[in-house]
Amino acid sequence: MSVDYSLYLLTDRSMLKNIDLLTAVEEALQGGVTLVQLREKDISSREFYQLASELKRLLHSYQVPLIINDRLDIALAVDADGLHIGQDDLPIGIARRLLGPDKILGYSVSSVEEARYGQSQGADYLGAGSVYPTGSKADAGTPIGPDKLRQIKASISIPVVGIGGIGAENITEVRKTGVDGVAIISAILGSPDIKESCQNLLRKWRKP
Repeated sequence: MSVDYSLYLLTDRSMLKNIDLLTAVEEALQGGVTLVQLREKDISSREFYQLASELKRLLHSYQVPLIINDRLDIALAVDADGLHIGQDDLPIGIARRLLGPDKILGYSVSSVEEARYGQSQGADYLGAGSVYPTGSKADAGTPIGPDKLRQIKASISIPVVGIGGIGAENITEVRKTGVDGVAIISAILGSPDIKESCQNLLRKWRKP
């Protein structure tokens, strides 16, 4: 399954208003989301597994890959398309060895040094940020801004996705850094019209 990083949805059920996660994700898929990461922190392993299984079926009907956040065991159990890990998760070299060579491995970075290390350890793509201030991740740290995002992209050869505080008002600024896509939570799941928001974000991202 080929990977298009353009509009990467990260899930967070706390953002949803009177709608379940699968319905919200399907609306996002109809709006053009190209990649989805199941990122649910306060959830039991059994519930995570069940949700991941259901989400995989839905995503594959749209030919969109499923990435699991942090939980290597869940990624392996549901045969997800990939795993995304951060600086405080399982060491990336170990994650790559256990995941195998054919799965997508993403790695969170906020500096050129971390980016180069992630690439050297087998990451397929990097999530770089937080680009702007964000309320979606309590430990996101000081925003790196578009200039540092541009430096990270220029320092490596694998795809880079900007993450953190990105929405319709600044997506064009992020695109100008040369990154391969944007990872978004609240500007999609917090929207009253998820499908329309995704279409609008993609229009701005792909605008010549």
